[in-house]
Amino acid sequence: MSELEISTKNCIVEKEGNVLIVTLNRPEAKNAFSPEMLLGMYKAWRLLDEDDSLRCAILTANGDTFCAGMDLKAGADGDHRSTDEFMAVMAEVPNVHWQALLRDNRPNKPIILAVEGYALAGGTEILQGTDIRVGAEDAIFGVTEVARGLYPMSGSTIRLRRQIPYCLAAEILLCGEHVTAQQALDFGLINKVVPKGTTLDAAKDYAAKICGNGPLAVKAVVQSLREHQECMSEEDAMLASDGLAGPVFGSNDAKEGMRAFKEKRPAEFTGS
Repeated sequence: MSELEISTKNCIVEKEGNVLIVTLNRPEAKNAFSPEMLLGMYKAWRLLDEDDSLRCAILTANGDTFCAGMDLKAGADGDHRSTDEFMAVMAEVPNVHWQALLRDNRPNKPIILAVEGYALAGGTEILQGTDIRVGAEDAIFGVTEVARGLYPMSGSTIRLRRQIPYCLAAEILLCGEHVTAQQALDFGLINKVVPKGTTLDAAKDYAAKICGNGPLAVKAVVQSLREHQECMSEEDAMLASDGLAGPVFGSNDAKEGMRAFKEKRPAEFTGS
């Protein structure tokens, strides 16, 4: 596995085969967001979009806390730990922080989340921008902004109620309490609960399955999942879905997939 030049002090970006692994790396501060971390995530998601050899990404973290969200101590004392590069990028891309946190301009390929320990506030907000989610048995989730008199600005008031039942979303958002891994699984907020220390392995298992599928088909499914939601009528969503399906069925990958099925062998997809 090779570390990429776009890595920053607080965000390690590595390539392992066709998988991009993005690791939050500020364990001494419970992986609270910093400009360096946001910059690394922003660059990672744009690379995931642009590099055709990448099929999906895994988002994980070093230390015993996945992410504690915004650095409230930094906000209280006025030290925002800005970096010149982050501010320069923000001057060109004003929503760079929202892109980093998967609120805006999400990548066109799947993102798998691997959570160990606490994922609170922004840690659960960024979860909602991912596609498949694995939590350790001791993981703790929660959108806790209201408990600090704050508002969850990364999209939870919109996305959470679309991803789980309304009353459960309201409970999480309005009570600001912690949600255990088992509760998150029961709510449908995460896909799987695994033993502590094994979330990255479980995420890699998901990644291997995705990487074995047709990349054009995967991208089209991701686009439909994200764009054809409740805001569209079923009829309009079906028409839009048909528009995505046409190029996939006409691709070389589709021919290869059917040929491999007939020949009873693994398909060798090329993304064309």
